[in-house]
Amino acid sequence: MTILLTGGSGKTAEHIANLLREAKLPFIIGSRSSNPHTVQRHRTFDWLDEATFNNVQSVDEEMEPVSVVWLVSPPILDLAPPVILFIDFASSRGVKRFVLLSASTVEKGGPAMGLIHAHLDTIEGVSYTVLRPSWFMGTEALYSRPCKRVVTEGESDTKYAENFSTRGKKTPSYSAAKGGKIPFISAADIARVVALRALAAPALYNKDHLLLGPELLTYDDSLNLRQSCKRGGMPADEAAMHASLDSMVEAGAEERLNTEVKDLTGEEPRHFADFVSDKQECLAYERLEC
Repeated sequence: MTILLTGGSGKTAEHIANLLREAKLPFIIGSRSSNPHTVQRHRTFDWLDEATFNNVQSVDEEMEPVSVVWLVSPPILDLAPPVILFIDFASSRGVKRFVLLSASTVEKGGPAMGLIHAHLDTIEGVSYTVLRPSWFMGTEALYSRPCKRVVTEGESDTKYAENFSTRGKKTPSYSAAKGGKIPFISAADIARVVALRALAAPALYNKDHLLLGPELLTYDDSLNLRQSCKRGGMPADEAAMHASLDSMVEAGAEERLNTEVKDLTGEEPRHFADFVSDKQECLAYERLEC
């Protein structure tokens, strides 16, 4: 069995790769570019370039063919079509198992990863696991600043999107989440579930798992743990999508906890304060009275 990790430059890949090395499991990493941690096992792979699909079927001489794939979708709005295209390509060449990174708010058949989830469920002879983590630790401060401003109906998404997408300007960004709580989870905890259970465990076949952190935090709670300054930004259409998700958070969609990570790995997920202490990231927090 050889494992392919897509999203080689993403939040989870390095953690998963380290765990696979420790377990002496053969793997390769597919991404558009390599880094010092992945260069020896790297294959050039681009979701939007079918010509690169064959690259990740090429393994080292001592390896068996790729039979398991970790799917991390490309960071585009219409992400399902290229991933489904690759799934069909890979399954026609002997891949028998897929593990999909989805999201806690996305059900099978829903938008984006939900469409991929539904497609996996239709392929005969292929098993899959879908992991649905809550919001990653670290992303909450890249895209938003807490704000008590109350907007009128119909204004919310547009106004938040404008501020979300501001790049490099000293203009605050707004979150629609308000006091909504989120069980933030670390990429390291997700990686432990992937590497230790989901990539090889038959008991997890054709199931989805909701992965939540150990505590419920508002944006204020999480950002109060941070110091210093770093501003982020994103395209307006992606910002509108994040604003919509924030509105779901404000309504309580993420206010839940479970024991899934501990049940699957035997260890408690890390707390946000421990994540901040380990990373010592430079991220800004401004409390605004709007």
